[in-house]
Amino acid sequence: MILIVDDDIAVRTSLSLLLKSTGNEIVTTDNPVQAFEVVKTQKPELVILDLNFSIDTSGKEGMELLKKMRSFDTSLPIILITGWASIELAVQGMKLGANDFINKPWNNDYVLQSVETLLQLNGKKAISRSRKELDKKYNFKQIIGEDPGLLAILETIGRVASTNASILITGESGTGKELIAEAIHENSNRANKPFVKVNLGGISSSLFESEMFGHVRGAFTDARFDRTGRFEMANKGTIFLDEIGDLEASSQVKLLRVLQDRTYEVLGSSRTKTVDTRVVCATNKNLNEMVNSGLFREDLLYRINLITIHLPALRARPSDIPLLVNFFINNMKEIYNRPELSISPPAMRWLQQLALPGNIRQLKNLVERTVLISHKNELGIDDFQSQLNLSPLKNEKVKLPGVGTMTLDQMEAEMVKQAMNFHKNRITKAAASLGITRNALYRRLEKYQIPFNETED
Repeated sequence: MILIVDDDIAVRTSLSLLLKSTGNEIVTTDNPVQAFEVVKTQKPELVILDLNFSIDTSGKEGMELLKKMRSFDTSLPIILITGWASIELAVQGMKLGANDFINKPWNNDYVLQSVETLLQLNGKKAISRSRKELDKKYNFKQIIGEDPGLLAILETIGRVASTNASILITGESGTGKELIAEAIHENSNRANKPFVKVNLGGISSSLFESEMFGHVRGAFTDARFDRTGRFEMANKGTIFLDEIGDLEASSQVKLLRVLQDRTYEVLGSSRTKTVDTRVVCATNKNLNEMVNSGLFREDLLYRINLITIHLPALRARPSDIPLLVNFFINNMKEIYNRPELSISPPAMRWLQQLALPGNIRQLKNLVERTVLISHKNELGIDDFQSQLNLSPLKNEKVKLPGVGTMTLDQMEAEMVKQAMNFHKNRITKAAASLGITRNALYRRLEKYQIPFNETED
């Protein structure tokens, strides 16, 4: 049962009809006293709460009711109703424990999506599972590790993937935020739709609208052709907004609008388009500190982090390092046709003791460099040590690579080419050998402009 609390009969009626159309039982009330009584006696599954019940628009009555409801039931999902003029009130409400907020006039699809997501999340309780149990239930084959902290993260991902909840992934660089985002998509109901990755740190404010929303021919100088924006590409699928902490202030406002209303305009066109996409964001920055410093919008932060997943640094789970190293080595055995490749036990213990500030990305880079340079079948400490000296480490003097040393992009491009050649352009097998998904491989083929004629798997 859903409780709607609003003094406007038109609002109560409209929301009631909308939510009843999807099979929900509805109870409505127009005052805080009766609303709290319903919460205590009938225990609704979700509350949609207006912030104002009189001529006074301070939102004080709504805030007081929100606090009472939250004190009575800490797990009750609560959605606030607000207008753009009172967006600050909604942010205050989120601080007090509200789960989401709806703008007037609202978008029916967004309301239904928000209600469904919160009902699903509230109805699912965490169950501690082993890695084997998780792999039977979900598709996590590209995420390597058995650390209890990682398993708890995978459990959370599995529970929320089927919802449309916005997710914020935090953690140091190289901890695998993109892999987690892909896992969320692969285990969702949108798995067969596009997964579109956007590095927001690489988009200037002047290009933001064109990149994200597209443009029509003639919208600006040099706009010779129509361009499809990233949100339109991701329609019905998932959009992964990486490095959201690097987004400039002016672009944050434009992003907030599309996340709030699920609508946007193509640059140079006055026609409003609607988008249905799951939003997953990631950053290695502390967004709460950025909010306090005025560098990140507080209302945008609340819009993107209904669920927050923090990835631990690799040094916090050293027991997973042998699993990761063996995974990398097994892939390279096949790619480079070196079936005898192995790592000596002392070398494996040595790798587990490294600080690895670059986390999984640095470990993978180190292993790949060592395999490419060394001709030994069994790699020892000296082999890794010589390549570690070529990689800049935090708090250590950077040693420049020697002449002819590959960059990370060059190495990745070479490995993609090797995998495609070895597997004769069979995408599924090549992706599996590289430890990435088919979609991730397609993106890398496009990024490095690698020509290929796909053959059937």
